[in-house]
This record gives sequence, C-alpha cells and structure tokens, in this order.
Amino acid sequence: MAITDWPADERPREKLLARGPASLSDAELLAIFLRTGVTGRSAVDLARELLVRFGSLRALVAASQEQFSSAHGLGPAKYVQLQAVIEMGRRVLAEDLRARDVLSDPAGTRRYLSAWLRDRDREVFAALFLDSQHRILTAEELSQGTLDAASVYPREVVKRALALGAAAVIFAHNHPSGVAEPSAADRLLTDRLRQALALVDVRVLDHFVVGEGAPVSFAERGWL
Repeated sequence: MAITDWPADERPREKLLARGPASLSDAELLAIFLRTGVTGRSAVDLARELLVRFGSLRALVAASQEQFSSAHGLGPAKYVQLQAVIEMGRRVLAEDLRARDVLSDPAGTRRYLSAWLRDRDREVFAALFLDSQHRILTAEELSQGTLDAASVYPREVVKRALALGAAAVIFAHNHPSGVAEPSAADRLLTDRLRQALALVDVRVLDHFVVGEGAPVSFAERGWL
C-alpha cells in the first residue's frame, strides 16, 4: 500500500506537521528524507529495511559513501543530501555556541564536539580558538591521522592561535574505538601544547576526548 493511501494522521509528513518531529520513529524520519520508495515498497518500508541493514539510524548516517550508495534505493545524490543535512545541524550547534561564553554552556560544547567528531573513522584532532570573552573565533581540524593517532605540532598550533588573535583554546579529538578514556600520549601532547601556548599567553581551557557517551574533559579530571 502506498503511503498516500494511509490514514492522514499516520503519514509521516502529516504526522510531523501535526505532532512535531519528535513524534516520528527513526523509520518515519528516514522515509521523509528518502521521499520515495522503490517498486513494491513504500518509503517507510524501504527506510525500515535500511535500518535493519545498517543496524541503526546513527550507523546509516556514519556510513561511508561507498557503504551508503551500495544499498538499494540509495545512491550518490542521497548521500550528498544527507551530508548536507548533517553539516547544517553541526553549523547550527556551532552558531549557538558562538553567541555565548563556551564555559557557560559545557553541555552545548559537548554536544557540538560529539556531532563534529564522534563518528569519524580516523582520529581527528581539533581546536576551538576563543577570544578573551571565551567566545568561539573559529573551530578547526588541526590534524587527521590513522585509526590510532594524529600528529599535532605545537609550533603550528601556536602560529594559528597568534594569527587568529586567540586568547584561549579548547582542544578535542576522537577515539574511533569509541572508548573515550584519555591515553598517556593524549596527556603528554596536551601538556606540550599547554606549555607552548603559555609562552604567548594563550590559555588551554580544556581538552575533550570524544567517543561513545559524553566526551571526557581533562579539566574535570584536574589535568589542566
């Protein structure tokens, strides 16, 4: 049965308009994104099959282009659309953070860093460069490494902080394994960066490790 033949209050689009997006299941949200099904299957049917294939909505969103486009009913155009939607969400979170002192909104900072870094298949080291009011000047990836490590050079970080006129910085990197516990190497690198930046009066306010669950904060561990 086509979705247009369903009762109006059960159709995903009408349901969203009437009750809000939170009322929809993962399959219904995905069906709205897909817009159409395939021969013999509605968009909701196809969405359910895709969720079974990938295991979860998050896994589908995190899939590589090759993995995503290999699924029946998907393709490069859908992949591009999905990446655009994801990036818009990240930029909205970043825009919210830029409007305030990031230290006043630690939960918002964590949400943004998780959305930015959590599902990467390689380790990415990034920084939030801040002004004297602890508002974000820019958020930048400083290095992309292998599955296990990323190379970060303190001299280059200092140069970038000076170029931006930054007064402080928050570092973050992901652990593709999903285990957010900081390693000894993470702590050593943070100390090197903190010492280098202190020479030019730039404070390191925190370093977050992003994995499954809430990012782990060095500052909350008492390491900064």
